[in-house]
Amino acid sequence: MDLATNYMGLTLKNPLVASASPLTGKLDTIRQIEDAGAGAIVLPSLFQEEIEAEAARYDLLTAVNTESGPEAQSYFPALTDYNIGPHNYLELVRRASEAVDLPVIASLNGITDAGWISYAKQIEGAGAKGLELNIYFIPADLTTTGREVEQRYLDILRSVRAAVSIPVAIKLSPYFSSIGNMALALQDAGADALVMFNRFYQPDLDLLKLQVLTDLEFSEPNEIRLPLLWLAVLACRMKVSLAASTGVGSADDVVKYLLVGADVVMTTSALLRHGPGYIATLLEGLAAWLAARDFASLQPVRGIMSQHRLRDPQAFERANYIKILQGYRQS
Repeated sequence: MDLATNYMGLTLKNPLVASASPLTGKLDTIRQIEDAGAGAIVLPSLFQEEIEAEAARYDLLTAVNTESGPEAQSYFPALTDYNIGPHNYLELVRRASEAVDLPVIASLNGITDAGWISYAKQIEGAGAKGLELNIYFIPADLTTTGREVEQRYLDILRSVRAAVSIPVAIKLSPYFSSIGNMALALQDAGADALVMFNRFYQPDLDLLKLQVLTDLEFSEPNEIRLPLLWLAVLACRMKVSLAASTGVGSADDVVKYLLVGADVVMTTSALLRHGPGYIATLLEGLAAWLAARDFASLQPVRGIMSQHRLRDPQAFERANYIKILQGYRQS
């Protein structure tokens, strides 16, 4: 069974990608993910904000009582020895790239133009085969326009694209007013791949303590529907690679994403629930589905149920909404 696919210029042995999570931040689980058969791995994001906050804390600590005596400065480690900055992350990129044969894709979340560019260059130098831009931006300022949000994404992408030569993917938000047009704009700006979608974590409220809760919730299978819709719309119309993300709990979900046109299928929650070895279960289910229908490879399967190739393309548009309402029968 030939499960090979191409993702942002990288040849993968299969379309299953372990996306960014605590599991992909440790060498032992990275090796387990490879042993389970993953086609590629995305490391957790390097957060510029976290690095700068750490550096600020160090500066604050070393500034205390520095005038109290001539040897006061010797109480603190030299900055170069304290590993302030991206050192640990870059070391993870290097060690992971050396430890496994599958492509290691880094992830970056910056907050300034200089940060995006500088860290992207360092990540490339550390040996990453690709870079995923995790633009996690909530436009809470009520004066920010939709066009300004779009331009922010495009400016970041263009800056990074001009700074590195490795393939660049961008995690696309589902909240743009015209996702298709934004996808085309990102393609024109130099993206090699689009990841659909970045899953923003919404807060909850603790009614007893009257506090905001920021706990992590795993994705659920019903969340597949939004990315499934837009992958179906974009597939066969875009030159960039398309990555499906969110709601992958079983091999059936993997198959659905491939049918609508995804080049790769990323999963995080399923691996956190079941462990790194669950990749093998997903792959076995995918291979069994293909074999049962006499498919020898992914090529004839990918995109056969995209909107462009359906006899009834309106099934992914408003007509489907009307049919769903008309077809409902209260039990």
